[in-house]
Amino acid sequence: MQARITVLFDSAAPIELQLDGAEVLSFDAARRWLDEAFVRLECEPLRGSGKVLLADKLIQVAAAAGPAGFADAAWALDYARAAAGALSKALVKIDVPRLAVSY
Repeated sequence: MQARITVLFDSAAPIELQLDGAEVLSFDAARRWLDEAFVRLECEPLRGSGKVLLADKLIQVAAAAGPAGFADAAWALDYARAAAGALSKALVKIDVPRLAVSY
């Protein structure tokens, strides 16, 4: 599956990441990468209940990394691979300011 991941921030141009099918992580590997990044970047749950959805992890990890984090091409590729694998979608848009994930 080819995939295109778009990440939006308030103060920066949209970040477009393209993947071919071989680059997309499996669901389990994608979830593991997001879990590790969520902890490593010291992200906090968005919901008062403490429940953290995959979409929440995608938003919080992107927000914690910021545009500067996506400037690291290797890290940005890993994020895109995890996003595509976790959601199993070819087109994914992560809108950080609006706290929204669409596909």
